[in-house]
Amino acid sequence: MVAEILAEQEGIEVEIITFQDYVTPNLALAEGEIDVNSYQHEPYLINFATERKLNLVKLAPTINFPIGLYSRRINDLSELRDRAVIAIPNDPTNGGRVLVLLEKAGLIKLRPGVGIKGTVYDIIENPRRLVIRELDAAQLPRALEDVDVAAINTNYAIEAGLNPVRDAIYLEGADSPYVNILAVRAGDENRPELQALVRAYHTQKIVDFVREKYEGSLIPGFEVK
Repeated sequence: MVAEILAEQEGIEVEIITFQDYVTPNLALAEGEIDVNSYQHEPYLINFATERKLNLVKLAPTINFPIGLYSRRINDLSELRDRAVIAIPNDPTNGGRVLVLLEKAGLIKLRPGVGIKGTVYDIIENPRRLVIRELDAAQLPRALEDVDVAAINTNYAIEAGLNPVRDAIYLEGADSPYVNILAVRAGDENRPELQALVRAYHTQKIVDFVREKYEGSLIPGFEVK
């Protein structure tokens, strides 16, 4: 939809390239193979760019993809057994984000102040002796058959045929700070074609499209200009 608006309003054609993981899109951006990517929130970008010494920055906000807890075995977290296995993303930012979600759900308690930087080693209370299994985010939908609960990013949940509003047994709220962004190489922020992309994205057409297509599962993270 954004590409259509950009072509119609600005006469700019977009070539869309898809990736199957969270690492390659940033590497491709840093190496100049692509001009912009759209799949991550800013804390992930900052962590990734810092660790790999990449000069990547946020261009603009896009959509909030809330993480949800899913299960084939239970319908409510109150049914969770002792020593149940919970699968979470193994990348630092999303892993910490899910641990915060588990704490909010009352399942664990983290060391004070760690926030999304927390790891499994920062769990100081785990009364149900839950087993936290860290897996690649893209593998989590397939892990549903083998674990009690899996914390799945909304993009992967939708790809797997899951509807976050209908199927998640626990879901991040609309106030989640993890809005996805458009990311670019530092210094490219003011390139005319990239600013045109932002204008095409931040339109009422996109707000309406997202709300209708995803039935409230995705939340626009920008104001229409």
